[in-house]
Amino acid sequence: MIVEMQEYVAERGELLRGQVQKLRETSGESIREALTGSAETIKSFKSPVRAIARSSVKLSTVSQEAVQNLIELQSDVVTSALTEVALRLERATKADSLVELVREQFELVPATRDRIVEDANRAVTIFKTAGREFRNVAKHTIEMVYDKGKADVEAAGKPVRRKTAAKRPARKAPARARKTAAVA
Repeated sequence: MIVEMQEYVAERGELLRGQVQKLRETSGESIREALTGSAETIKSFKSPVRAIARSSVKLSTVSQEAVQNLIELQSDVVTSALTEVALRLERATKADSLVELVREQFELVPATRDRIVEDANRAVTIFKTAGREFRNVAKHTIEMVYDKGKADVEAAGKPVRRKTAAKRPARKAPARARKTAAVA
């Protein structure tokens, strides 16, 4: 009996050692495959990151140009307003009567209105141009990232399917005994 038990234990031990060895080998292979896949994925990030970095530089340039144009516009607006105020004051000092003062000031209203409209149109043009350039850079970036990502996926081939362990059937809840009302 003891000999049979020892043979049984030795047999089971060999079987267990074989399973452990197999698990070690497949586990190492799975880790290598996962690491290789991860390395390929990380390598594929290089080109989209570069494209986004270049686009960021372009966006910075576009925004810098827009801000520069807005600052120049602001300078022109302030200069024009100061020039107009100086002209109004000069005319006010040359007026001989109150009626002439009002008429002189009223004559300058169309020029003021035209200047304000022109300045507003310039601001709108600056914003439209910047918006169009932002859109073009974004569109170009999306196309580059999408095309490079698509090319990287095609170059890598089909994704490797991992073996999954078989799912265990769901455990059923133990049946509960029904409580019956005691009949008195």
